[in-house]
Amino acid sequence: MSLPFLLEIGVEEVPDWMIVPALDNMRELFTAILTEHRLGGTVTSVDATPRRLVLRAEGLLEAQPDQTVTVSGPPASANEGAVAGFAKKQGVALADLKKVPTAKGNYWTFEKHVPGRKTADVLAESLAAFVGKIYFPKTMYWTGKGGPRFIRPIRWIVALLNDTVVPFEFAGVASGNTTSGHRILGKPSLPVTHATYESTLESNFVILDAQKRIERIAAAVEAAGATRDEELIHTLAYLTEYPTPITGTFDPAFLELPAEILSTVMRHHQRYFAIPGEGGKLKPEFVAVMNIGSDPDGLVQRGNERVLKARFNDGRFFWNVDLKRPLADRLEDLKNVTFQAKLGNYYEKTQRNIALAKELAAALKADTTSAARAAELAKCDLPTEMVKEFTELQGVVGGLYAREQGEPEPVWRGVYEHYRPVSMEDSIPASITGQIVSLADKIDTLRGCFDIGLIPSGSKDPFALRRAAQGAVKIIVEGGLRLSLTMLAGGNPQLREFLLDRVRYYFRDVHGYKYDEVNAVLATGADDLVDVSLRLEAIRQVRPTEDFEPLAASFKRIQNILKQAEFKATGDVDPALLEAGPEAELAAARVETKQRIAGKPYSEALAIIASMRPAVDDFFNKVLVNAPDERVRRNRLTLLSSLLSEFSTIADFSEIVVTTQQ
Repeated sequence: MSLPFLLEIGVEEVPDWMIVPALDNMRELFTAILTEHRLGGTVTSVDATPRRLVLRAEGLLEAQPDQTVTVSGPPASANEGAVAGFAKKQGVALADLKKVPTAKGNYWTFEKHVPGRKTADVLAESLAAFVGKIYFPKTMYWTGKGGPRFIRPIRWIVALLNDTVVPFEFAGVASGNTTSGHRILGKPSLPVTHATYESTLESNFVILDAQKRIERIAAAVEAAGATRDEELIHTLAYLTEYPTPITGTFDPAFLELPAEILSTVMRHHQRYFAIPGEGGKLKPEFVAVMNIGSDPDGLVQRGNERVLKARFNDGRFFWNVDLKRPLADRLEDLKNVTFQAKLGNYYEKTQRNIALAKELAAALKADTTSAARAAELAKCDLPTEMVKEFTELQGVVGGLYAREQGEPEPVWRGVYEHYRPVSMEDSIPASITGQIVSLADKIDTLRGCFDIGLIPSGSKDPFALRRAAQGAVKIIVEGGLRLSLTMLAGGNPQLREFLLDRVRYYFRDVHGYKYDEVNAVLATGADDLVDVSLRLEAIRQVRPTEDFEPLAASFKRIQNILKQAEFKATGDVDPALLEAGPEAELAAARVETKQRIAGKPYSEALAIIASMRPAVDDFFNKVLVNAPDERVRRNRLTLLSSLLSEFSTIADFSEIVVTTQQ
């Protein structure tokens, strides 16, 4: 008979961002218990609300299987007394012992039958330790110093194997079969079984399934015409047990403020959804999510409206105060804002950003004046009152201030966009000036940190250098910026390799190119990421053709032959030493192919190179490379070397992992 298991840990509200990792850890820890103790079964689900962490498993055995274990005793050379003592300790006769050879010699052993323990007993012994091992970034104790620690005080525990309580205790709380409903709307004490657990919670205003809470919020957000924000929906789903969206309004006079300020206040400070209107403006409405079923008297709505009004008033005050002073006048203030102890303040970083922006703009034949001005103003919003209060607006509000104060569009847009992309899902700056300033800012940070030894290792990356490098790669490729990776690395080989790691990730994991294709292109020393992108797309197009992978296998064979012979070509192929037939035909194919691929797009060139496959195959099938005549042998190796060097400039074919048999 297989048994179901249910564990619910009832707690005070857990921070939303800690819940999902804790659930993953619970699944891993409980799976380890099942495996270690041979209890069978699998974890079927982990669920949570802010007030409960729930694990369910199916298929557990009633008891562990019996097993036979070998108990080792004294060595075979031991005296009779020692052997008799071992037998007595095991409760068996001397005749039941056996001599068994081991790596250390022969030993007396006993085959002991161990009956399996009941699953309920094993769990009763294991669950307290299991609960204490659940990982949270921070924990607390509430039963006294030195007591058990957990993320929040535990108020109840449900532990049911089938429908029998598994008895254990953690931090003074004993397990049982009684859960608790919604803090306000539900009953505080609710007996449950496996069959009634979820329905009992639902009738007491607890939606256990996070996906159902997400769908409930999303449906209301879309119905109200608000912008669907997946991250915010996820956050609210783990802040509520019974999410109920409501719509509120605010004074239309606040629409005089930029939409970016209003939406930031609503999203980041109040967790509200903004409702877009026409012409880039917002509607004077919002969607909030409450943790109760209804608001018949409008008390919750009015409370949210009152709080939002106060926050909007703050934003309007900061906007008006900040605009009284030109953004450029704040440049000197950056001397008082530290960037990094060894890399100086933000004024010094700004000067480096300006120089790098000019260099990048010149390389790209872009407007150096706009790039330099945008780089000069990019960090000037850091000392503003708005950014001090609403840090999420840095960069964005600087661009808005620059626009209000009459800066040209390329300049204010460059400031506005220069933090993008903030993730791989975010878009790159839309303007060339924004791309240049963003790239200059990120590259300066990377160069500076690498120069002083602040290089990411393992999970440590305090300056988010991986994200900066990834953003730089994304900007270069998606912006079509023809820049040298070596130049961007500033001559630092460690930084160049770090950037290459991000390049590999970007093309592999974001764009789905195969790892060997990425390796094949980068192995040529390609330094222009736009060019790398074109080469990879060409390989993707040509690889499915019948000749490509077999030719790649032949190129790998050529590389191995040259490596084994320790051969380096010192001249060109001597036509007089070519043997008529496959050897001469391959030499002719080489010359013809060089002529045919000249000036061709990469995909066409690769297809033409791949068409040499029959000549290469015929050569290997009928020509002895290691000919007895040394002059002939060197000439044939020179022919192979020229094939490898001349036709591996787009991609190193030897890096391609082939599936065909040669």
